[in-house]
Amino acid sequence: MNRHNVVIRLTAAILPAILASLSAAGSESLPSSEQVDLDKYRAAAVERWATAIAELEVKDKAESHPDDSILFVGSSSIRRWSNIAADMAPYQVIQRGYGGARWADVAVFAERLISPHKFRAVVFFVGNDITGGGEDRTPAEVARLFAYVVGRVREHNAEAPVFYIAVTPTESRFAAWPEVRAGNTAVRQFCERWKNTYFIGTESIYLDANGNPRPELFVADKLHLSRDGYTLG
Repeated sequence: MNRHNVVIRLTAAILPAILASLSAAGSESLPSSEQVDLDKYRAAAVERWATAIAELEVKDKAESHPDDSILFVGSSSIRRWSNIAADMAPYQVIQRGYGGARWADVAVFAERLISPHKFRAVVFFVGNDITGGGEDRTPAEVARLFAYVVGRVREHNAEAPVFYIAVTPTESRFAAWPEVRAGNTAVRQFCERWKNTYFIGTESIYLDANGNPRPELFVADKLHLSRDGYTLG
C-alpha cells in the first residue's frame, strides 16, 4: 500500500460520474508554448527508468485490453493499486505505473507509455516532483510537463478525457506543501483552459481545520498513511 491509495480510491468513486457526463466534443489543440525541450531531461530519465519502462512494455505484449479501457499512468500509487480492476469495475483498466515517477520521465517516455494502447480516458497520478529536495521541479515546470504529456495523449486519441489526480499533503513533506499546492494550482488552471482535461482535487481531506496534516491519518514516519488514512475515501 502507498500513502496516496486513498486518493486513488476516491478517484474510483469520482471518475465514473465524470465519464458518464462527458460530451462527445473533441479537445482543443494545445498551444505551441506548451512544448517542452526533452533533451535536458532525457539522459537522467533513461538512466533511471529504462528498465522500468521496458518491463511495462513486456506487459503491453502479454496483456490484451478492450478499446474502451481507461489507461492509468504514474508513480507507485498506480503501480501498487492491486485491486484496481475491482475498484474501477465495470470499466476495464490498463495499469501502467512505476515507483518514483516524475513528470520529466513521464514526458520522455510518453510515446512508449501511451501509444501502444487504445483507451476511452487517461488518468495520471505523479507525486514525486516536489518533495523539498534539491531536484524539485517548479510548479510552473510541473504544469508545463503535464501539458506536454496531454499533447501526446491528444496526438494518439484526440477525444479522450485526461484526468490529473492532485498531489496530497503528507507530514514528512509538509515543508514543501506551499510549492506542492502551487503545482496543483498551476495544473488545475491548465485543466480549466482545455476541453476534456480534468483536475481531481482531494487535498483538503488530509488537512485539519487549521490547515495542517491530520496526524491520525499517518503512521510514525509521517509519510505513509495509517489504516484510517487508507480507509478514509
